[in-house]
Amino acid sequence: MPQFFLNKRLITLLVSIILLVVLIGLTINERDRLTWPEQFLKDSIGWFQSTLHRPTQAISNVFENISEIKDVYEENKLLKSRLDEYVALSVKVDDLEDENDQLRDLLDKKEALQDFTSIQATVISRNPDQWTDRIIVNKGAQDGVKKNMAVITAKGLIGKVQYVSQFTSTIQLLSDLDRTNRISAIVKGNENVFGLIEGYDPKKEALLFKRIPFDLEIKEGETVITSGLGGIFPRGLVIGTVTEAEPDEYGLTKTAYVKPAAEFYNIDHLMIINREVISKLDEEYEAPAEDVTDEEEGESS
Repeated sequence: MPQFFLNKRLITLLVSIILLVVLIGLTINERDRLTWPEQFLKDSIGWFQSTLHRPTQAISNVFENISEIKDVYEENKLLKSRLDEYVALSVKVDDLEDENDQLRDLLDKKEALQDFTSIQATVISRNPDQWTDRIIVNKGAQDGVKKNMAVITAKGLIGKVQYVSQFTSTIQLLSDLDRTNRISAIVKGNENVFGLIEGYDPKKEALLFKRIPFDLEIKEGETVITSGLGGIFPRGLVIGTVTEAEPDEYGLTKTAYVKPAAEFYNIDHLMIINREVISKLDEEYEAPAEDVTDEEEGESS
């Protein structure tokens, strides 16, 4: 019995080898057609691959789309940050250009005030409730600032120093409604028109040029400047231009409305000037004694 099974296994092995050799011989040669087992096997594999390819491709496309969306998002995020940087840089450039223009204008004004000591300062604070009344600058007693010094921008006079600390100062603007905020003034080219800048009309956005003699003519468009009396404000600082004039309530003097030459709302840089010497223009101008007394009282308050 064992001999029979041994012979049977041997016969099966030989037959398998023969079939394998035959199959190798048939497949190794050039043929025009495949055998039906090969066709069945290839078709089965092809159908399986085709069936499996579609969902696999769909899943692959989903992941590719997600990856592309992520890349687009990152790219858009980068471009947006670059755009924000560009906008911020553009705004900064505009601010620097404006600041440069203001500083250039201040430099020109400084050269025109050779008879006075000047201190350049920058606005560091403004109270929203007192936007047109007071500002705070970054220069104080340590920089030589003193109370009642005149303050100007490149366009003209804006006020005077009201309070001084060691490193900062509070500037009282001409538009402050404080009744003691008075400045002696004259009309440029017509020194007989003498009065006081005293008060501000918020509706007309104009300074009040009061105490003008009733019989003196004042015209629209004339320039109002500081008279230099009182020893605080130098002579010749531009205050503004006349827009209209009318008699006061008693009919004894006139009041003129003066449009300020300087901007009170948008102030970044300014110059504090110290009247250390008497200018030649002041020496040439002599006001009546009673006017000088009134003016000294007004500006010293």
